[in-house]
Amino acid sequence: MSLPNHSSNDEETRKREAEAEAMRQRVLLVLLEPSARQRLANVRIVKPELAGAVENYLINAAQTGRLNRALTDDELKQILINIQAPKKDFKISRI
Repeated sequence: MSLPNHSSNDEETRKREAEAEAMRQRVLLVLLEPSARQRLANVRIVKPELAGAVENYLINAAQTGRLNRALTDDELKQILINIQAPKKDFKISRI
C-alpha cells in the first residue's frame, strides 16, 4: 500500500489558484480604468487585505449587475474610503 502523491495535489491546487487569480485580473482589467488599476496595485503593496476586499466588492458588483462600466480613479477612491471607514457602534447604557 502506497501513500497518495501529495505533490501532484499541491501542484493542482496551485494551478487552480493561479487560474482563479488570472481570471480576477482579467475582470478587473475591464472594471477599472488604467489610473484606477494603478491605484489598486499601489494599495495592494501597502494593504493587501484592503485591496482584496475592494476586488471582491467590485467583482461581486459586476456579477450582480450593479457595475456595468469601468470605474474611474475618483470612483475607486470613494470605494476605498467607504470600505476602509470604521463602522460605528452605538451602545445605549441605561442608568
